[in-house]
Amino acid sequence: MTEKPRAADPGATGSTPGGSAPAEQAGDGPRVVIRNNRKISETSETSESAATAADAGSDVPAEGLVEEAEVVVDEIEVEAAEVAGPPVVDAPAQPADGGGTALGAELEALRKDLDERTRDLQRVTAEYANYRKRVDRDKGLVTEQATGAMLAALLPILDDLDRAREHGDLVGPFGTMAEQLTAALGKFGLTAFGEQGDPFDPTRHEAVAHQTSADVTEPTCVQVMRRGYQVGERLLRPAMVAVADPE
Repeated sequence: MTEKPRAADPGATGSTPGGSAPAEQAGDGPRVVIRNNRKISETSETSESAATAADAGSDVPAEGLVEEAEVVVDEIEVEAAEVAGPPVVDAPAQPADGGGTALGAELEALRKDLDERTRDLQRVTAEYANYRKRVDRDKGLVTEQATGAMLAALLPILDDLDRAREHGDLVGPFGTMAEQLTAALGKFGLTAFGEQGDPFDPTRHEAVAHQTSADVTEPTCVQVMRRGYQVGERLLRPAMVAVADPE
């Protein structure tokens, strides 16, 4: 009895239904396996076609048989894990108008900040200048007040010297000392006023006597009883005088 040819055993021959080389003959490098499954007909037709193909002993799958092909590609330099990765998504481009608007707004904010800082600097500079002027003015006023107080304390001595001069007692060394004292006080700005014949000024003269005279055309100081003194524009003491009015 003749034996029917048997279908090739994939395990025995080491081949796959697609005629591929066995896995042991592949290279040591990574490999990619591609499977292609195609379903041709229903399950019943597949079983019948498989039996017919086994009897015929043909390696070609019959019509309706699910064909499973494996394609082994050896010696792939790049592994699938290295190739795979998160998708690269490009960032959306910013519109030109939006970028220009943002830049303009930032520039405007910087200009406002600069203007504000400039106004602050100008205000501080003006305040400092006013402060310097006020300090200098106050310093000068304090110095003038202190000098005036010191000179006012010496006025009685000057009055005694004037009376001694009128009586002719300022002679010799005593007269020299009187002149030196008057010159030293003049360096501090002390000035004497009030002479006979000066027009009467109520802001500078103190009238202690009053008379009429045909020799004057306006109120005039006809007698000086005590001279007045001033330091700069500051009045230390008014002059004590007798005033004559025209008839």
